[in-house]
Amino acid sequence: MPALHGLRAGVIGTGFIGPVHIEALKRLGVRVAAVCGSTASARATAERWGIPEVHGDHDYRALCTSPNVDVVHITSPNKVHVEQALFALRAGKHVVCEKPLGMDARETARVAAAVARPGAPVFAVNYMCRFFPAVLQMRALVHRGAIGRVMHVQGHFFQDWLLKPTDYNWRILAGEGGKLRAVGDIGTHWIDAVSFILGTRAEAVFAHLETFHKTRFRPVGEVQTFSKAAPRKTVPYAVDTEDFGSVLLKFGRAGHGHADGVHANASVSQVASGWKCSLQVGIYGTEGSLRWDFEHPNEIILGRRDEPNQILQRGTAGFSEDVAGFTDYPGGHPEGFPDSHKMHYRAVYEHIASGRKTPVLFATADDGHHEVRLCEAILKSHRARKWVEV
Repeated sequence: MPALHGLRAGVIGTGFIGPVHIEALKRLGVRVAAVCGSTASARATAERWGIPEVHGDHDYRALCTSPNVDVVHITSPNKVHVEQALFALRAGKHVVCEKPLGMDARETARVAAAVARPGAPVFAVNYMCRFFPAVLQMRALVHRGAIGRVMHVQGHFFQDWLLKPTDYNWRILAGEGGKLRAVGDIGTHWIDAVSFILGTRAEAVFAHLETFHKTRFRPVGEVQTFSKAAPRKTVPYAVDTEDFGSVLLKFGRAGHGHADGVHANASVSQVASGWKCSLQVGIYGTEGSLRWDFEHPNEIILGRRDEPNQILQRGTAGFSEDVAGFTDYPGGHPEGFPDSHKMHYRAVYEHIASGRKTPVLFATADDGHHEVRLCEAILKSHRARKWVEV
């Protein structure tokens, strides 16, 4: 394993996901050398995590040009991802950027083009669901034909944190998070995980979206993601993003030959009462099926028609050898959401430290650009009520 300890990270953003990056990096032994955000939040985050260099007033340029930073982690709101990513690349820094890569495909194309230039730094988009051991295991099983030829994929990504009209986050506003909210924020995680498992991308979509809460109530002041604190004062506003939706997808040809032209359907909701973070995937082949849920991350159900079904458990026979580099604990010791981030950054940092000699399992800038193009096709399909090619 290439040494990671010589690489130093800088994190832009101190909201919900910024500290997730910080914790995962520290668990890997990577030094988090700098943090950027509002002055008060950056100082508080630095003090909590022992980060020596603080850049307040959202001064990401100072962080990106710091000689103490090798890899920039962008965990800021969606609307500034491209601006910050391009600046970090020009400063010669490797980048791990939160999804989505940007607000529209025209701007994300600029990032993909910059990364495609010879000698450009390594760039990864934080679709960390790829690095759950179960997702990696399902990918290995599909690629070697263990469930035959894949016929169709079914699943959902359900949450309930925006169930009430008084629930608020900047992601609800199209001007802050993008024109798609439920599909863009969590649905793309489902689509990317399925694309990764199958080894091919979606080429056409048919979508229907709904906004149940046409009017919501925004608190005076900002609210952290997943916050449960009741606001003291609110003001009404018109909602311009969807609460839930259904998407049909048609995938292209896979290089391994076991998942060509696969049909998929996904349901996505942020108003599904009782579901906290359920990303559920079912892969159905001619000789068997694979089912997995984010909320039960250490088990895969292997289904057969003429044999008893099996529960594959991480760290045991049939669910160990294929994922040996991306699981650290023995069977029965659960690994979940924080570990997927750790494994993702391990893959990225090993790729950098090895001089790009390790496999590129992480989502690239081109993958991030494709996901934004896919979101635009989904929105176009919803409005036109027809299939749209990506």
